[in-house]
Amino acid sequence: MHVISQNRLKQFWRNHPNAETSLRYWYKLTTQHRWQSLNDIRQTFPSADLVKNFVVFNIGGNKFCLITYVDFKRNKVFIRNVLTHAEYDKGDWKKDDWYQ
Repeated sequence: MHVISQNRLKQFWRNHPNAETSLRYWYKLTTQHRWQSLNDIRQTFPSADLVKNFVVFNIGGNKFCLITYVDFKRNKVFIRNVLTHAEYDKGDWKKDDWYQ
């Protein structure tokens, strides 16, 4: 998969250094796969959840949430948000225009 964009991950781990290893691992695994469905994603990341149009990944033992839009046809994963679990629980990420 082509991840758009790794810069969002880097920005997040600059503020949350304890997320860097897990986010790098997620990026490495994601770029090595060509997922065709949520079931394919779950073979790599069993805890991935579909929330409306987004696939949400638990990062760092569920300390962080990575919110993505996966375009299976184009083999692209769009990073929409990287949040602490507390930020995720507030739900502001649902105001994203891509969330339906």
